[in-house]
Amino acid sequence: MNPTTIIFSVCVADATHVQHAQTICHEIERSAKIRGTGIAKRTVQYVTDKILEGKAVIAIADDGAWAGFCYIETWQDGKHVVNSGLIVAPMYRNLGLAKRIKEKVFELSRTKYPAATIFGLTTGLAVMKINSDLGYKPVTYSELTQDEAFWNGCKSCVNHPILVSKERTNCLCTAMLFDPKVSKVSESEVLQIEEHE
Repeated sequence: MNPTTIIFSVCVADATHVQHAQTICHEIERSAKIRGTGIAKRTVQYVTDKILEGKAVIAIADDGAWAGFCYIETWQDGKHVVNSGLIVAPMYRNLGLAKRIKEKVFELSRTKYPAATIFGLTTGLAVMKINSDLGYKPVTYSELTQDEAFWNGCKSCVNHPILVSKERTNCLCTAMLFDPKVSKVSESEVLQIEEHE
């Protein structure tokens, strides 16, 4: 099948999607190794929990195959939100699916935590562009959460020694932040994702 003719459903994940958790975790780890860049490892239980909590977005191809994933993590009692774990299955890359997933998880984050700042760390230019289009701005690491649990998530990253040597002031990732108090993104500017049944 030609990937460009596939119709994808991009939706908030639910219990019916737990079956994909193992595949998602495997692809996150495999992709990070291939790129040689850092990404925190996720366990199957962690991804399953995010799905069951309604804090994940999944893309499913029209044949039922898993196509992409991203989830929400919160810090400091919901004051800060991270859209993390963005992954697209290799055969569905370069079709604009990552953008659709990021837009949907951003929309979910704004709905669940409207007053929260949304931030992320990334080495990917495509993700930086998507984040920028959503209203994120590059920031220094000092503007991110100082919650130790967040920074502990970086320990499995190959670049963690750099982060430690820089005393968490910078690393190879670019920090980006969406602050609802200063961003001028209106509801009409947030692309609504069509959910295919």
